[in-house]
This record gives sequence, C-alpha cells and structure tokens, in this order.
Amino acid sequence: MNRFLFVSAENDAIPDCKAGGMGDVVRDVPRQIASRGDQAHVITPSYNRLHTGAQLLRTLEVDLRGQVYELELYKARPKKEFEGITHYLLHHPEIEAGDIAHIYHNDPEEPFYTDFVKFTIFCSGVAEAVRQKVFGPLNVVHLHDWHSSMLLFLRAFHPRHKHLQKLRFVYTIHNLAIQGIRPLADNYSSVENWFPHLEFPVEPLMDYRYTDCINLMAVGIRLSDAVHTVSPSYMKDIMKPSTPPEFIGGEGLEGDLQQAHREKRLFGILNGSNYENIRVASHGAIYLNTVRALFRWLQEESKKYKADFLAHTGEKVVELMENPPAMLCSSVARLTEQKFYFFKKSPDTFRSLLKRLEEVNGVFMLLGTGAPEYEALFRAMSYQHRNFIFTNGQSEDLIDSMYLETDLYLMPSLFEPCGISQMLAMRNGNPVLAHATGGLKDTIAHLETGFLFGGDTYADKINDLEAVFDQAVTLYFEQPEQWQQLRDRARKMRFTWKKSVDQYYRRLYDLNPTG
Repeated sequence: MNRFLFVSAENDAIPDCKAGGMGDVVRDVPRQIASRGDQAHVITPSYNRLHTGAQLLRTLEVDLRGQVYELELYKARPKKEFEGITHYLLHHPEIEAGDIAHIYHNDPEEPFYTDFVKFTIFCSGVAEAVRQKVFGPLNVVHLHDWHSSMLLFLRAFHPRHKHLQKLRFVYTIHNLAIQGIRPLADNYSSVENWFPHLEFPVEPLMDYRYTDCINLMAVGIRLSDAVHTVSPSYMKDIMKPSTPPEFIGGEGLEGDLQQAHREKRLFGILNGSNYENIRVASHGAIYLNTVRALFRWLQEESKKYKADFLAHTGEKVVELMENPPAMLCSSVARLTEQKFYFFKKSPDTFRSLLKRLEEVNGVFMLLGTGAPEYEALFRAMSYQHRNFIFTNGQSEDLIDSMYLETDLYLMPSLFEPCGISQMLAMRNGNPVLAHATGGLKDTIAHLETGFLFGGDTYADKINDLEAVFDQAVTLYFEQPEQWQQLRDRARKMRFTWKKSVDQYYRRLYDLNPTG
C-alpha cells in the first residue's frame, strides 16, 4: 500500500475551503488514489474557522521566531466520507482567514505579507506532524502552489527536519503568476525573522529580479523531486518568457523551469474532471436560484454597500423569469486580471458582445467576486446594459444552474494553467468559447467541441474574439443541427481523473499505477 500526504491551502472535500480550481484538484485526486486501495492524508490550514466542531488530535510545538509556537491538529469532517482518505486541519491564531474566499489575504502595500506568515507557520506544523509520524509511514508528499513550498525549504536546510529527505516531494504549479515573494531579512514577514538561528544558502531561494527576496514558487520548482503543471500546453507556455499582454509565460521563472525540464523533473499532465457523485441541478431553476441568491446576499452585512445594485439586478432577473431570453451566455470566475483582462482593457469589445446578443434577444450572465476594480467595472456595465446580469457573489446552487442551462460558456482568460469551468460546461453538453491558451487549448477543439480565439498581437486577439463570438451566435440560430452535433461532441468528451492519476503514479510519484 502506498501512502500520500497532500499539503494545500485549499481542499473542497471539506466545507468552505475553496477559492479556485486547486480546491477541486485536492478534493478529487485523493479520491482516485483511495479507489486504488492506497491511503491519502490531506492537510490544510483551519484559517481560525474550519476547526470549529472538528476532532482535536494533538498539539504540536514548533520553534519559530526564537520561541515556541503551539499548533492544534484536528481531524476534519469531509462533505463525503471515503475509505482511505483522512482530512486534517492545522489551527493557530496567526493562521488567519483572508478577505479572498476567507482564505487568502490581499495586502496591497506589501504583497504576500500576511500569507507568508500564516503559511510559514502552517508548513512548520506539517513538518513537525510528519516528524512525529502523525500520518504513519509516507511514500509521497504532494505540495500545491507556493503556500506549501516552505516544506521544501525545511527539508533542505532545517536540521530538525532531515527526516523529510527520505520522502519523494512532488510540487504542482496551479498558477505561476502568484509566486509568494517576500524579503529574506529585515521584515517581520521574512525568512530571517521566522528562522533566526538557521543557516541557509541564498541562491536556491532568491528571486532573480529581487535578489534580497525569497520566491517561494521558485523554491517549489528548484527543490522538489518532480514539478507538475496542470496541462501539457501550460508546461510549454511557462518555459518561454512572458511578453504581456500578448503572451503570459514563465513570469521570470522560465529559466528554472527549463532547468527542471532538462533534469527530467518537469511534467505537464492535464487535470481531470469529476463525472461521478456530482451535484445535479434542476432544469429551469437558473433565474429562481439567482433571485434566491440575491435575497440572501441582501441580508448579509458585508453586502449592504451593494444593496442598490443587488436590487437592480433582481429587477432584471424577474423580467427574465417572465420573458426568458432566446440565448443565454454565461461565465463563472474569480474577477481577476487573469480571467477578464480583455474586458477591462477593451470594454468596447465587451459592449460589442452584449450588443450582438441584444440583436438576438440574448443575455450574458456573469457570477463572481474578486478584485475591487473588476467588480466596479462589471457593476457599472450591468447598470448600462439590460442584457448583462452580474451576480456579484458566490452561490453553489446558482453556479450549478449556470453550468447546466447556459447555451454558450465564455472563458476569455489571458492565460489558463488548465481550467475546470470548460470541463464542467462541456460535461453538460454546453459549448465553450475560450482563448486558445494553456489547458483551454488542450481541452477544446475549434468548431468540433467549442470555439477558440487567438492571434499574434493583442489587437488580433480582440478582433478574433468578436469574430468568433459572432460565429458562435450565428451558428446557434441559423444552423441548429450543427449546433446540436457540437453539443453532443462536447458532452462526450471525458477528461477523467483515472487517466490523469495513472500518469501521476508513473511520472510524478515514480510508482506503478494500481487499481
């Protein structure tokens, strides 16, 4: 039997512990591992909230900042029980909930200041738990993004954690653009402050652009036994330098990734999607679920400043309940530069898409929260356009309805390591229109299972987005048989976790697939 430890900032297998696609991966991969008869342990921070009602297992003592920190280790209650999987939470008061999905902090003046602190404490606690054999004997430790890479620092340089050197460490890059860069010294949120008596070389840690800083994404790439990107095309993309906005590549780490590739440590394996035990939405409930979500948000204190906008949105949705549109386009995403750069830089393009929809009695629905400037942009657009419904919040029921009932799903991502939304829409037989980048290029075939736009320059991309959108709308209304064939092909596509995890075992874990 093989035994795995997953270390992550997110885990959608437990309630309220997800901000993005990482949470889906950390939910689904252990289930696939357990189905093979192996054991998976999954640990995340509690963020001062998730441990309430969980089972306290033990207290762990770690040496940080020249003093003893006491962390509490809990066994978490998952949404669904699976034999062979155990979920854990680490609690300490300084591992705080952030303003992004109650997980990550947004520190405008000093980026990653608070998150560096809490994930350093978290990783130190995980290392101590492994030392004390809390999880039993382990074969593989699978780390996810920069939040967990401090474990590699401890493995390489901390004398108390030499035991970690016996284990195989795999590092998955979910989003290379977010790198966890902090000072090496002279700051509360610095390596020297948290490990004052530890001697370590600077070269394996430093950011080559800011040589007085640690880059925790780089640490993950440089010090792990295997580096994993969540699609083959994204792996190729990030070995090239970025030339924004036309191309987002290695973001300063392309040299490290090229080195990992030469050392045969870099692997691009496409994420899977869940096709079993899924929530089933009801047809015809999308506008009712929107109204329910709006009324719930209106009662939340944190949404009071949006009350006028929420009421305005509700009025538009009630009209749609009485007179449904002839075509429904939708998108569900974090409101960030990655997801909607094209619309923020070129709002006239977004207006053009809405105008094209208006000509055919079509509506575009967008659900999400995120960067304040993006929320403000879309709220303003919603006031200006009757056929744009912006639901500025999070609702699992509404999200399920949008994936089920949309006619065309839109993903204009500037870059996309893999993407899960296109798989979820295609699972319901709904074509996706997406930027030909990263995992979107690996999962969508233009005019076969969906639509792709691209171009060599930014202007080319914007023009092609409008042209391909017009192509999709025209096909929907004028060639219904061809549209239905496209839907059928999209529905039949299968990006299974079994196929992906087979490759994990062979290439990342260096084990023979079982089960």
